[in-house]
Amino acid sequence: MTASTRPRRFVLAMTGASGAPYAVRLLQTLVHSDAEIHLAISPSGAAVLRQECALDINVADPDVQALLDFRPTWPGQWSQQSESAATANDHARVIVHRHDDFMTPIASGSFQTDAMIVCPCSGSTLSAIARSAASNLIQRAAEVHLKEHRRLIIVPRETPMSVIQLENMHRIAATGAVVLPAMPGWYHGVSGPDDLVDFVVSRILDQLNVDNALIGRWGET
Repeated sequence: MTASTRPRRFVLAMTGASGAPYAVRLLQTLVHSDAEIHLAISPSGAAVLRQECALDINVADPDVQALLDFRPTWPGQWSQQSESAATANDHARVIVHRHDDFMTPIASGSFQTDAMIVCPCSGSTLSAIARSAASNLIQRAAEVHLKEHRRLIIVPRETPMSVIQLENMHRIAATGAVVLPAMPGWYHGVSGPDDLVDFVVSRILDQLNVDNALIGRWGET
């Protein structure tokens, strides 16, 4: 199957940094784009999902439906895009990979993908990718995207940042990857936390060339 005949393929990795709602919202939106999503969640990523989204995810067998059905408990709701309930087709578009399985397709450059997003990206994951020192599937898949010159998007969410973390971001950016910190803007009519989540997710989708209307565009009505 060639890139022109297969659906677009995105690898989405969730690691142990704060910002789990960004990742869940991104997953929900991507399934509505008809893309094929290859999902990997680290144990630390699952711990953050539990703390920040009250989702009890088993990394060996993640409950994809729970991720797709998640809605925030804070005031406000997701916007209409991806607000509709997940369907069986949506669920089928998500292929789950164990974080410790190096025999899975996304560990190889011969498996064709269009982009990978690490969201949120922990400091340890950032370091491993920057220094090509993979110890799990997520880090290996990121290395694959770098060596194959495919789009890699790193979404760190930590502040302040050490010089070492900044140096790691520079190393990754120098290879052609996109470093997209979870820094939401406030100019698009923020009425609640969901608008801040949507701002970051929209910017990620823009980097993937996935049409979205999660936020109002500057200069557009």
